[in-house]
Amino acid sequence: MNESGILTPPNESVRPGDPPGGRAWQQALREAIRDPRELCRLLKLSPEHEAAAVRAAGAFGLFAPRGYAALMRVGDPHDPLLRQVLPVGEELAEAPGFAADPVGDAAATLHAGLLQKYQGRALMVTTGACAVHCRYCFRRHYPYSEGPHSLAEWEPALKRLAADASIDEVLLSGGDPLTLVDSWLARLAERLAKIGHLRRLRVHTRLPIVIPERVCDELLAWLRGTRLAPIVLVHANHPAEISPAVEAALGRLVDAGIPVLNQAVLLRGVNDDADVLAELCRRLVDLRVMPYYLHQLDRVQGAAHFEVPEETGRRLIAELRRRLPGYAVPRYVRETTGELSKSVLA
Repeated sequence: MNESGILTPPNESVRPGDPPGGRAWQQALREAIRDPRELCRLLKLSPEHEAAAVRAAGAFGLFAPRGYAALMRVGDPHDPLLRQVLPVGEELAEAPGFAADPVGDAAATLHAGLLQKYQGRALMVTTGACAVHCRYCFRRHYPYSEGPHSLAEWEPALKRLAADASIDEVLLSGGDPLTLVDSWLARLAERLAKIGHLRRLRVHTRLPIVIPERVCDELLAWLRGTRLAPIVLVHANHPAEISPAVEAALGRLVDAGIPVLNQAVLLRGVNDDADVLAELCRRLVDLRVMPYYLHQLDRVQGAAHFEVPEETGRRLIAELRRRLPGYAVPRYVRETTGELSKSVLA
């Protein structure tokens, strides 16, 4: 792990002569805001907000790219982007029914870092690093230090994948896999492509939304560089996240022939509003990104203040169906430990 908290395999840091695209996104990671005091003062929040943020960050640190923070409204503690990243005192309150592992990752572990919950698919927790610390993250308590950190350490899990011909799709997750450098990810993709029964490689990432510079030539090259069909799932919760730079990044992915889908989380005070969700869905489909899932909040410790009642979520989806074409309406789902698929709520 380097000074930024980015898990970077040996000999894979940025070097003189590396492509400018690579330097840009890694520079954005290095310069991200980590101090709650700095973020509060940048946005001119009250000393009370600052004190609460410092306390809550002791349990789960702040990490917010400066480009993402620049989209927030100054002086507004209720800004929907700020609310997603600012530590608040409510995170420290005990909430019945909220747990450290709300979706059963531990029970689904096949090998260190390798999970399987659903038939035909397996998930690799490639890194514990993220480009933003979402306060509702369902893996905020995940034991990342116990997972593999090099291709050599991944080899037993890869052999486990090769031994199970029923698996035809692998998901790269984390953390965020796109915090890892492209040369390492390319080698991982090549290794996966050697497993004959695998057909698709899915990447779950928030970087194209919070650090759009991440969508560079090197990323597109390895995504399209093997026989595996690539699919990218991004994570935008609010239309204010979709800046012109994000539009361009998503366009580059789609223009490269890579299917791009969005999954959002229903969050109180962020997007629990039909106008907001409708605008988000419209912006996405205009960019040729399909709204895929609207998740009911995973009940992770520290996130209870974000929970929206399921009945409210159903009403919101009903309203979206009245306003939007069917392809623009996401499925409203909940993940439940031990279930063979996500439960469709609406």
